[in-house]
Amino acid sequence: MSVQRSLSAPRSTPILHKPASAGPILLEQPGIARPLPASVEVAKISLAGISLAYRTNSGQPLAALANINLDVRAGEFLCIVGPSGCGKSTLLHLIAGLSRPSSGNIRVNGKPIRGAGTDRILIFQDLGLFPWLTVRQNIEFGLKMKGLARGEREVKAREYLRLVHLSQFENSYTHQLSGGMRQRVALARALALEPDVLLMDEPFAALDAQTRDLLHDELERIWQETGCTIVFVTHNVREAVRLGERVVLLTFRPGTTKQEYSIGLARPRHIEQTDVAAAAREILECLREEITRSRDAEYGK
Repeated sequence: MSVQRSLSAPRSTPILHKPASAGPILLEQPGIARPLPASVEVAKISLAGISLAYRTNSGQPLAALANINLDVRAGEFLCIVGPSGCGKSTLLHLIAGLSRPSSGNIRVNGKPIRGAGTDRILIFQDLGLFPWLTVRQNIEFGLKMKGLARGEREVKAREYLRLVHLSQFENSYTHQLSGGMRQRVALARALALEPDVLLMDEPFAALDAQTRDLLHDELERIWQETGCTIVFVTHNVREAVRLGERVVLLTFRPGTTKQEYSIGLARPRHIEQTDVAAAAREILECLREEITRSRDAEYGK
């Protein structure tokens, strides 16, 4: 069972309080405690008892995920952190419908997932842009697959190019763009399909700090303007606190929910803020236990 905590500002003497009735453990501080409900009222995404096991190439069984129960609210920005190999990316693939769990079920808007769909778009780490297409043609690709007429595709592609501030590069090829600009093309291509859920797998990991910070601002602005539900996987705990309304920490393999943190810091946030750093430090202290388990499994104690 995961522990849910509320992080609002640096704390002096945090108190762990277990309510008399069954429910989440709340982390309190006078004046800033934000109790979390035992369940999410409106679930855009609902994961119930999700486990995944498979056999490796050597024939050995491997448990990747174990009994994950998680609800994501409509319009929520949820960040997932955890040690390498804990199943973060695998979880996104399951929500996207690109693979199936060994047990449990995943529902979106109350309906079980039967496969991939344009209501859930996954932005991969390598972006998956087509180098032989222009920026606008990349954005139009998914719209073409949906059967939109050429004129409608062009209008919609230009609309989302304006949203990510790339209108003047619509006829450029992706190799002519910077890394941050390519990230924005991938984001525009995903948003043009108007998904209910945007799944992002460490999209900013390879970027320099300045470009990453600018894209944090862009993503936050787009999220607020579109109302899209975002599930964002990252290794960077500060990034998770900077962006997320809630941060879920997964254990080492098999990945399961260890703790959930509600981030009560006011927006806009910046990754260098002291309260962002303080909240990230608390999460990182818990994460280090799982990193140690990961290291011990890889190299032996």
